[in-house]
Amino acid sequence: MLTLKLLRDLMSMKGQVITIALVVASASGGFIGSLGTFHALEYARDSFYAHYRFANVFVDVKRAPRSLVDRVSRMPGVVDAEANVVVSSQLRVPGVSEPLIAHLVGVSPTVRPRLNRLHIRRGRMIEPGATLEALVDEGFADARHLGPGSDVTVLLNGVRERIRIVGIGLSPEYINPSQGGAFPDPRGLGVFWVDEERLASAFDLKDAFNHLSVVLAPSASEPQVLEALDTLLRPYGGRGAYGRRDQISHRIVTQEMNEQRVLGTVLPSLFVWVAAFLLNVVLARQIATQREQIAALKALGYANGAIILYYLKFVAIVTACGVGLGIGIGAWFGHFMTGIYGDFFHFPAVSFRVEPELVLIAASGCCAAGFAGALFAVHRVVELSPAEAMRPPSPLRYRRLLLERIGAAHWLPTSVRMILRNLERRPLRSLFAAVGVGAAVALIVSGTFWWDAINYMVDVQFNAVERSDAVITFTEPRSRSVGFEVRRLPGVVQSEPYRAVGAQFRTAQHVYRSAIMGVAADASLRRTLDDRQRPVDVPTQGLLLTDRLAQRLNVRPGDWIQVELLEGARTHRDVRLAGVVKNMFAMLGYMEVGALNRLMDEADTVSAVDVRLDPATRNALFARIKEMPGIATITIKSQSLASFRETSARNVLVFTTIFTLFAATIAVGVVYNSARISLAERAWELASLRVLGFTRGEVSTFLLGELAIEVALGIALGLWLGIGLATLLTNLMQTETFRIPVIIAPKTYVIAILTTVVSGILSALIVRRRIDRLDLVSALKTRE
Repeated sequence: MLTLKLLRDLMSMKGQVITIALVVASASGGFIGSLGTFHALEYARDSFYAHYRFANVFVDVKRAPRSLVDRVSRMPGVVDAEANVVVSSQLRVPGVSEPLIAHLVGVSPTVRPRLNRLHIRRGRMIEPGATLEALVDEGFADARHLGPGSDVTVLLNGVRERIRIVGIGLSPEYINPSQGGAFPDPRGLGVFWVDEERLASAFDLKDAFNHLSVVLAPSASEPQVLEALDTLLRPYGGRGAYGRRDQISHRIVTQEMNEQRVLGTVLPSLFVWVAAFLLNVVLARQIATQREQIAALKALGYANGAIILYYLKFVAIVTACGVGLGIGIGAWFGHFMTGIYGDFFHFPAVSFRVEPELVLIAASGCCAAGFAGALFAVHRVVELSPAEAMRPPSPLRYRRLLLERIGAAHWLPTSVRMILRNLERRPLRSLFAAVGVGAAVALIVSGTFWWDAINYMVDVQFNAVERSDAVITFTEPRSRSVGFEVRRLPGVVQSEPYRAVGAQFRTAQHVYRSAIMGVAADASLRRTLDDRQRPVDVPTQGLLLTDRLAQRLNVRPGDWIQVELLEGARTHRDVRLAGVVKNMFAMLGYMEVGALNRLMDEADTVSAVDVRLDPATRNALFARIKEMPGIATITIKSQSLASFRETSARNVLVFTTIFTLFAATIAVGVVYNSARISLAERAWELASLRVLGFTRGEVSTFLLGELAIEVALGIALGLWLGIGLATLLTNLMQTETFRIPVIIAPKTYVIAILTTVVSGILSALIVRRRIDRLDLVSALKTRE
């Protein structure tokens, strides 16, 4: 009989059951899909690293003899070491007018590398011959529509050389290649694996190397190995050994995966909590409306355990329906996101699977909260004797409103006073309803604000800070007068040189590898701004650090920092911290360019020039630069911005857009269930009002007015909670390369408000229809 009653109750509450199941499905689906995606990517990365022997330590030098590799291999803690030649050069691709960058990596055509091995996705390995052959990384090949059989041209130490692409390759060292920046640039930077002997001959590196990779034993001390490598290679122009953590590609991969981990943990966990909260509240209030039914069952001889088990079955069925649907949603979501990230990371293999433990966690969380709500509500009823429980509950203690006691109620219509009285006499119920709506609003805000934050970051970094159109980098530091030479090139409207040098910052207990930017005090194309876009003066004496780097080193203005310059003579200097600037990108040091030159004991030199271009003649500049061997690379800002939008920004925005849809579903479920339960609880009162002569519209006003106030309170609470949740997410997602600001545009608030209001209107229409069809006789029946 209880099973039959359970089926009938499920059918009579099908609207509520469906919406609760959808909320549970959104929560569990987001949890299963997002965390499953992170686990799939983590497994694919670790497998790639292990199977293709990704090194633990790397060193770049100017020129070192090959004989040193054996000495490195015999160092304590070193398992294997391998050296090669790596050079960046200008690249020409047919049909592309702007200059591109080729990162040329030397490999043997006959002996496969032991470390950082190659995975050939398509085509074949290079072979020796008259034509220089190459493998190209998959990201650049896809962006520029290259494949086996394509020809490109590179500048090898001033000599143009045609390269025939014979295959598409992947390497753990270049999963996300970047020219030293915070983001990968698959459109402007391509990695080419070419014959190492010919590459070494072109750059006078015969029997020498300029890049070293090292694998450590599990028990090895990385700091000791780094120090030993620096000591050994410093005379050969060593630029400082660094671990895998500081390797550019690994840092970008880790950064993206950490974003996925945070978004895949915090947001879905909050969704599960909201779903559990809703399930708890709905069941508690629904069971309270069945007080007399429970008493009748007890009077007929049903034990308390059987009644409790009945409601637990109700919870289990609703949760099972939601989780079952959520598994399907999670599988689709996980496969979709894994495909997007798979295209971004270019792992040899990445596959998503629905993990049973994640299903168990999501189902357990919802079931636990639902069971808690059911047990709490049933416990209060089963404690009563059948005779007492079959009577209606004692009326609430009625008293005048606060507004009435202060004499302000006469300004309000009677209907409004009735609504406010009911809300004030049931404060906890109203609070729970508002909190449920607020949680849904907060989730929408925290899922939508990313568009605002990323657009703000792009505007600040690419328009306010970096106001140039391109950056020209030289093969070797040049005299500062090169700025005037660049200014005379066709298409250049303005030029400003700067000096950038790698540096290792050291304090008593902290070490960090980064760079120092030497800029002119009056620079206008590369400005130093704080987080409020206010100009910050670059010190002519001392060092200016970004705030996160200062925190990393645990220093304050006035403290002294030991700086090891990773170019030239690798000098060590103690520099006073002159100030700290709060910014969004990178962890860098800044100095006036002349002060940096003096710190390095060099003449007035620069390493790159920022330029502003005339759009009408920029192609003439590109053509001229391709003929200048002294220029190593030229980075086009519009190209970098397009790469950023197509990679990191796209991944975050796609992910958060889907979660916003999940949050909107939760908003609908919260509002609809709150309205339906209120109708069930107050059916007797509404029917009484109808009998007393109130119209359907007036009766609807009493109930829907309460719903409107609860939704309005929930929206106000949710907007405030949304700011807090967005702040929490951005704090958890801070990386060494950028910090996402909490920027929430008015349109984001409008989206959250409109979504909730539309949910309320739809719920109100459904409830109004049920009020119009209310059976007065059935509703007014009561047991005395």
